[in-house]
Amino acid sequence: MTRPSRGHSKGRFITLEGGEGAGKTTLARTLAARLAGLGLPVLRTREPGGAPGAEILRGLMLQGPVAWDPVAEALLMFAARREHLARTILPALEAGIWVICDRFSDSTLAYQCHGHGLPESVFQGLMGVALGEFRPDATLVLDLPPEQGMARALKRGAPDRFERLGAGFHARVHAAFRSIAEADPTRCVLLDARQPPAPLAEAAFRELASRLPDLPR
Repeated sequence: MTRPSRGHSKGRFITLEGGEGAGKTTLARTLAARLAGLGLPVLRTREPGGAPGAEILRGLMLQGPVAWDPVAEALLMFAARREHLARTILPALEAGIWVICDRFSDSTLAYQCHGHGLPESVFQGLMGVALGEFRPDATLVLDLPPEQGMARALKRGAPDRFERLGAGFHARVHAAFRSIAEADPTRCVLLDARQPPAPLAEAAFRELASRLPDLPR
């Protein structure tokens, strides 16, 4: 499956990435409101989830008691992502809607590959099957020391399965997101998530404006 050509769609796909407690959900909400205020149709969504079947898989992966094999976990992630893409993301983009997504394929690279040891060749193969050539137009990577992120995350309530993993796991995930951003600077920008929400949102919007020339000022 490939992304519709820009001649057929004015919708843009923006993803937010980062470790636990980095502030992705808050930033997604703020950016969606700002884009809507500029007159753009906006859809805010998340992963895993974002479509009926994908939400069922989200419950299994985040709240289920099973410690998944890394390959099995990646298969579930990409099954949910494929449903999300087919049922929600592509239809919205084809309708000219801007989509802001809390996590996408970079999270699988960070969590399943760098965190759990999934071979990157397996990740690349699954991405080719599930996404084809489809990629985000821009990705905001929220950079926060993992100990600070986990302290924030644990204030939200009972931890999910990923939040219960140890400090070493979260340190690997944090390093992975930094590497992902550094390896693809055209698509990705690394943002200091230690900032308060308002200046973080301003910095994020500036970076989006520099990467997406059709974003209204």
